[in-house]
Amino acid sequence: MLEKGTKAPEIELSDKDGNTVRLSDYLGKKVVLYFYPKDNTPGCTRQACAFAAHYQGFRDRDVVVIGISKDSTASHQRFADKYELPFILLSDPELSAIKAYDVWKEKKMYGKVSFGVVRTTYIIDENGYIEKAMPRVKPDTNAEEILEYLGKEQA
Repeated sequence: MLEKGTKAPEIELSDKDGNTVRLSDYLGKKVVLYFYPKDNTPGCTRQACAFAAHYQGFRDRDVVVIGISKDSTASHQRFADKYELPFILLSDPELSAIKAYDVWKEKKMYGKVSFGVVRTTYIIDENGYIEKAMPRVKPDTNAEEILEYLGKEQA
């Protein structure tokens, strides 16, 4: 996991529409970068829907929300359409950003060991540095916790 104060690794990935998105495109704005395992799974759907439900709060604070998984752009398109997700979803099938942000980890489930994305959120400041790292976030409360943190920061 990357630590607070670390320069956020550059990302250059395709969004659900096939457009290239770079993290550096958003210098001057705060970015919420959340990594999740897979489109259309129960936890990931709840997390995405929570971000969608709180999206206006992020917009009001001029914060960009970006979700990243290893799913394809087509999968992201279906996911975004099905749940009316208003924020950016990036496809990382080569795991370039996932590994750069140190969220590709060994997982154990029912005695079976495999590798996968550990649900993690980073808040990146206007200058491209990690302001807050949130490991193993809960899908239902992640968006709300970030807004609460951002609200305290402004006070």
